Amino acid sequence: MEFVGIGNDIIEIKRIEKAIKNSNFIKKVFTENEIKLFEIKGNRVETYAGRFAAKEAISKSLGTGFREFSLTDIEVLNDDLGKPYVIFKNNIKEYNKKYSVNISISHCKEYATAVAITFKRSDI
Repeated sequence: MEFVGIGNDIIEIKRIEKAIKNSNFIKKVFTENEIKLFEIKGNRVETYAGRFAAKEAISKSLGTGFREFSLTDIEVLNDDLGKPYVIFKNNIKEYNKKYSVNISISHCKEYATAVAITFKRSDI
């Protein structure tokens, strides 16, 4: 696979705590599947913050930022072992065939952070 880019993001958890009080923010940023995941994880604010940071890191690793697509076009879920994975949706669903993204999400008391490394798939 060919390396495309690396992106990282860090966010203050308090900033997301304020934002998620507005249901419009949640709907603009997160997919239905992500919202279900948050509910399963107890609607912890650090989970929201980590996913937000992940989406930002992914957009940076693509080298585009959020041009021509939105935050809900990137979905970050977990496999059975808890490892996060990325699904591209809607306007960029063809990216699933084009790119492979490795993502890591962490948080502490005050901050959430994520790192994304994107590769171009060689199997296409």
